[in-house]
Amino acid sequence: MSRAVPLRKSLLVRLLITSVLIAVCSVAATAWLAVQTTTRAIQEEQGQVLAEDMDILRRLSGYAATHDDWSHVAGTLRTISQRTGRRIALTAGDRVPFADSAARGTSLPPRAAATVDPLRTDTYTEPGAQLTGVDPRVVGPYRLTTTERLSVDKLAVVRQLCFSRNGIRTRTERMPSGRTVLKGVDGTVDPGYVPAECADGRLNTPTPTERKALDALSALTRTCLDRHKVHLDHFVALPLEAASGATPVPYLTGKRLGDQDGPLARTANACVAEARLRQLDPYVAPAAELFLGTGDRPVPRFDMSAANKAKVFGVAGLVLALTVAVTALVATRLVRPLRALTQAARQPLERHVRVPVTTRDETGILALAFNELTERRERMEAQRKAMVSDIAHELRTPLTNIRGWLEVARDGLVDPDPELLSSLHEESVVLQRVIDDLQDLAAADAGTLRLHREEVRADELLEQVAAAHRVGARAAGIRLVTEVAGAPWLDADPVRMRQALGNLVSNATRHTPPGGTVTLFARREEDEVVFEVADTGGGIAPGDLASVFDRFWRAEKSRSRRTGGSGLGLAIVRQLVAAHAGTVSVTSEVGAGSVFTLRLPSPRPSASATGSD
Repeated sequence: MSRAVPLRKSLLVRLLITSVLIAVCSVAATAWLAVQTTTRAIQEEQGQVLAEDMDILRRLSGYAATHDDWSHVAGTLRTISQRTGRRIALTAGDRVPFADSAARGTSLPPRAAATVDPLRTDTYTEPGAQLTGVDPRVVGPYRLTTTERLSVDKLAVVRQLCFSRNGIRTRTERMPSGRTVLKGVDGTVDPGYVPAECADGRLNTPTPTERKALDALSALTRTCLDRHKVHLDHFVALPLEAASGATPVPYLTGKRLGDQDGPLARTANACVAEARLRQLDPYVAPAAELFLGTGDRPVPRFDMSAANKAKVFGVAGLVLALTVAVTALVATRLVRPLRALTQAARQPLERHVRVPVTTRDETGILALAFNELTERRERMEAQRKAMVSDIAHELRTPLTNIRGWLEVARDGLVDPDPELLSSLHEESVVLQRVIDDLQDLAAADAGTLRLHREEVRADELLEQVAAAHRVGARAAGIRLVTEVAGAPWLDADPVRMRQALGNLVSNATRHTPPGGTVTLFARREEDEVVFEVADTGGGIAPGDLASVFDRFWRAEKSRSRRTGGSGLGLAIVRQLVAAHAGTVSVTSEVGAGSVFTLRLPSPRPSASATGSD
């Protein structure tokens, strides 16, 4: 059964429309809430990422300030990457990687996040760098020896005690070069007022290491000044400390007050800065490009405010209410015919009623199928009752004859002569044939019909069937002919196939008048073996062709079961052919005869079968 469902009536379309409406509402609500509640979180996350980027840059700049190359930075870089969940890569100016936390072959981000150069930093990653442009952790030749460090520590303690006696609170702090300095308790470099007894100048006096480095710096500075034709004796060097309290930075100032900020002073200090960079350059790693990626950074988590939570719950409740309303409306229309089907299906068999078809969608088609199923069940029930009646009739007739003749013989009214015994034997044969046929049908219906398959030649099978029926056909004046195209083979139970073909031949000889012909034909068509049993009898009416294979059916209702068979032969043929995975059909023309066709699957001919031909 195939009925077209209009697109607008289809259940699928209705459900899709409902789903789209709900999805549109949900998406719109989600988008609105996302804009309202995540803007602040994104801003906070950006601030956190910026602070994190600055920390990564500070750590790598510190590594560059204390190492003369990047050869061992991989471990430090992996540690920072694992802690932050970020991808970190360091490359040269031509993007040749020094180290990368990602797997080899992973492409770099489109542009660098920053340049790691401790001699030219302008990112304020370390206190004091904003004054000199050099990361204060770059100490180079100014790093104190262990002996010098201990000596400076003692001088710092002596001065701290001196400050303490004069009521000035200070604290000591060790600088990257190893020099210990005093700072005020508020973190300032200058503790404020310095008592006269504490101003001995010993703490700030350069150590031999620092003096050697300062002398080298002076030589480099003099070379620059000579290049600019500036005389160094016009200026005095004041050993001022950098803002971080690191290495002493010479600052040149004019002997005359008006020269402190003049062009010559600026040139001289530029030479000092240039010389300092040249002096520190061998002690730091070369400049590198820093690339930062997301890596496996976790998704930021944030808590919504009470107002945003109220918005979420309010919109969610509105969407839920809309969903329930739309679903209830659509479901009610869909369930109504299903309830009618359920109520009809629960009725007893004898009270089954047809369901009115009110829609043209899939539910309406289901109602039509249910009505047709009800009609088929009614027809099957009628056929069952008719079959029970036919079976009772088939068994009653021979049993009644046998009982009647036995009672007559018992009462002495008839002598049990050979003629009577022959008649009783014929009746028992009819009874046995009906019982055997019913048993075969019952086994086929139950799926217990056993087949003993083997390779069988079709021509031999037809000859065996023809030989079994040739005597009866000759006695009825009917010519029995076999025709085989080639020598087709099939995989089948030869006993059951002889039974099926024999039933067709018996049926053909009963319906063929004397002088007629019954032909058995076999041929191969692709992967099938086709058998045909054709007769020249009276044929079957077109209206009866659909009932030919029904049980106990016969074309002539008045035909005796003794001469017309049990009425189960063709039904058995259909069951036996179906057990072989084949099909049976019939074509007939009234007055010209009938042709029964069996189609059975056939395997490819084996080598032995081909050789035997």
